[in-house]
Amino acid sequence: MFSDSDHAFMQEAIQLAKEAALVDEVPVGAVITLDNKIIGRGFNQVISMTDVTAHAEILAIKDASQTIQNYRLKNTCIYVTLEPCHMCAKALIDARVSRLVYSSFEPKTGAITSIDNLYNKPFNHKIHCEQGLLEQETSKILKNFFKTKRN
Repeated sequence: MFSDSDHAFMQEAIQLAKEAALVDEVPVGAVITLDNKIIGRGFNQVISMTDVTAHAEILAIKDASQTIQNYRLKNTCIYVTLEPCHMCAKALIDARVSRLVYSSFEPKTGAITSIDNLYNKPFNHKIHCEQGLLEQETSKILKNFFKTKRN
């Protein structure tokens, strides 16, 4: 189902999620690829940037757009460690990302399969979506992060 490059790119997203945790942000990381090369990276920085929109996906979109000097990210794939929320899911549509691969499900705010099926709605752009890649690893990172917050 998932290729070797899918695994490698998700591992990059996982590294970014770990960077987020190091600065006390919810550990979510994202990378955007074009032609099998990373063109954008992001990790959650909501607290450090004092910006509710500073989710990993949004920051990766901004980085990729700067890299290719285009706000349209046609023929790209985004790898995210956690199921996107509504804001991020819609931003991926607006950016014209072609494929989304996410790892862990987000039962409280996940807009793809958990609480909504946003990509089944009649938007002007369709994103091919796959989930579950390296889910055990990303789920463990998230659980450990929140476990330390409760202690």
